[in-house]
Amino acid sequence: MTVADLTRNAVDVLPEGGLEAKLKLGRPLRVKLGIDVTAPHITLGNGIPIQRMRGFQDEGHTGVLIVGDYTTRIGDPSGRSAERPVIDDAEIDRMAERFFESAYTILDPDRTEVRFNGEWLSKLSYADVVGLARTITVARILERDDFAKRFAAREPISVSELLYPLMQAYDSVAVEADVELGGTDQTYNLLAGREVMAAYGLEPQVALTTPLISSWDGRKMSGSLGNYIALVEEPAEQFGKTMRLPDSMLPDYFRLVMESDEDPLTGDPMEAKLRLARFVVARAHGEEAAREAEGHFTRVVREGQAPDEVSQAPLPEGDPVHLPAVLASAFGLTTSEARRLIGQGAVRVDGEAVNDLDISRASLENALVQAGKRRFVRLTAT
Repeated sequence: MTVADLTRNAVDVLPEGGLEAKLKLGRPLRVKLGIDVTAPHITLGNGIPIQRMRGFQDEGHTGVLIVGDYTTRIGDPSGRSAERPVIDDAEIDRMAERFFESAYTILDPDRTEVRFNGEWLSKLSYADVVGLARTITVARILERDDFAKRFAAREPISVSELLYPLMQAYDSVAVEADVELGGTDQTYNLLAGREVMAAYGLEPQVALTTPLISSWDGRKMSGSLGNYIALVEEPAEQFGKTMRLPDSMLPDYFRLVMESDEDPLTGDPMEAKLRLARFVVARAHGEEAAREAEGHFTRVVREGQAPDEVSQAPLPEGDPVHLPAVLASAFGLTTSEARRLIGQGAVRVDGEAVNDLDISRASLENALVQAGKRRFVRLTAT
């Protein structure tokens, strides 16, 4: 595999010639990727630098996967206009487990070293933190675009946020990283790692950044924003979300997610989108799950039929029954979202669109209720 293969889809590899020099060392490189578990799902966008790590692993290098359990308590301010909320320890542990499950759909477990940065950050004394803080000036930290904008707008920036890039940089010191991977929103943090490593007498890492990917709403795909396709989630949900992508986004997804040089818009865009959805599901769950998810999508979305298996929910007491409350309970919606779906004609009872908010109990007993294209429930009388 050539340097061009290792750096496939990279935006920057800094400094120029740095990776070539590292490869000449004649030993497996330590390729670092860190993530703070601040969202419930690891997205396809998060998977792009993970795919680069797998490329290095296939050439005999070691992937060092760092879970930022300690820095999660600060929260990465990259791209943020306000400080992130603090997440409790139990939630951090739960999301870390999901991160491992997701990452191993791509990575080689035998060439992956898993670390939690609490191993070293929790042991730093006050004197250690002061020493770390001396490695970068405040002026340098305020060069970051997100900090610069907030500072210019006189918006609050906590000292803990200013410490974040230093903490991430110290991770590189602790694991003696040769290469660090990250999205382009992490460029500052990755370069800060070079400065801090040099201050601690280590050979600085190479910074390799990968593109960010947009979701169907045109915004950056993000677990926090809810506009994500997860690396691991229920197959039918993965398939359906992928099919929501506009045709114009297919070239980026083929290039970045499938790592294909094919132009998907030279043929039938629908078939190309189906191929992408099959790939996403098969990578996480296998070919059989991908076939079943496609069958579900064809029946429910393209043909408007009910899925083979429909969950059941008890019909509440009372007559008439307030339909928004039923939908909210069955599908995890808010009542305002349920009312909006009814107003849009997107709610059907036994195949017939309904517009009323209050429905007779008799008409809902054992009825199949559909909300939107993919939500179904059968109401059972108690």
